[in-house]
Amino acid sequence: MAMYWNAPNPSHVPYVLTAYAPHSQPNRRPSLLLVTREKLSGSVTAAQTTGRRLRHNYSLYCPCVDTLAVRTFVAVADTGQFSAAADALDVTQQAVSKRVAALESELGVRLFTRTPRGAGLTSAGRAMLPHARTVISSAERMMASVHAAPLRVDVIDRRTGPAALLRDFHRAHPETEAEVLTLFDADTAIAAVAAGEIDATFRAVTGKLPRGVESARVLDEPHELLVGPGHVLADAGSVTPAQLADHPIWIPGIVPGTEWAAYYEELAGAFGLRIGAKGPHFGTESMVDVLADDGTMASLIGQRARIVWPDGHALRRIPVRDPELRYPHCLVWRADNPHPGLKALRRFLVPG
Repeated sequence: MAMYWNAPNPSHVPYVLTAYAPHSQPNRRPSLLLVTREKLSGSVTAAQTTGRRLRHNYSLYCPCVDTLAVRTFVAVADTGQFSAAADALDVTQQAVSKRVAALESELGVRLFTRTPRGAGLTSAGRAMLPHARTVISSAERMMASVHAAPLRVDVIDRRTGPAALLRDFHRAHPETEAEVLTLFDADTAIAAVAAGEIDATFRAVTGKLPRGVESARVLDEPHELLVGPGHVLADAGSVTPAQLADHPIWIPGIVPGTEWAAYYEELAGAFGLRIGAKGPHFGTESMVDVLADDGTMASLIGQRARIVWPDGHALRRIPVRDPELRYPHCLVWRADNPHPGLKALRRFLVPG
């Protein structure tokens, strides 16, 4: 039985992948053999060319080669001795012998000739060595690419408290590359976490999480009132929710069905506040312009939110107290995500 690699014209492929079983082990599952096309002519089969009898009714079998065994093979080939390879790999000589024996059994060939002076490569071993080096190099590049992948974290907005937490984390762990995303809402972000598309998200968790997804409260961010210089509360050192009940609060960008819309709806109901999203949302720059010009408008922002405005606006950030209103930020991640950066982020945010 032979199989050509996917190619429009098999005659262009110089090698044929052939399954065979040795005469001496008739019940053994077939191994794989690379045979040059030049050796195949007419009705001559790969089995006949190599002096091996091809057993029938076998499906094509691809041996599962252990990269650790391949690395051991390369170490023995490079040092010429099993004992020296054991020293280089920091394992016992018995472990090296077992790995090489298992690899030889899996491939169905002898890779070394054992002599009193050490181990020499057979013809099969010499043929395999450059490919074995490629396997090890590819495995190392694969592992490096996984660990080099940036930590992908979602936040509602890059000006919010969670974004400030990420900046704190980056200052403490500059070796961790991070990519900050702003997905639309909690459902979208949590679904991306569950699918492995992102590593974590900062969200207010209001419902049941998908299987395998976990969360931890990492920041209860106090609110501040943001007003212009003409607002009646502009000179207050702090305000209470009861005082806010007499003033409309503008939160541009509230979208029905989102977790932040649910939060502000609950907040308004609990304290009798008039919270709305009047007009289109043109961004934070437009919001501070409106607040500076309109003495009747006020907004709520997080204590760690980075909001900047021109000097002439003279906006005020006023703490809300008695009681203090806090927005609940949770870190959400997949329990089986092995990213080292995620582990570091969790330790940073949730010590112990």
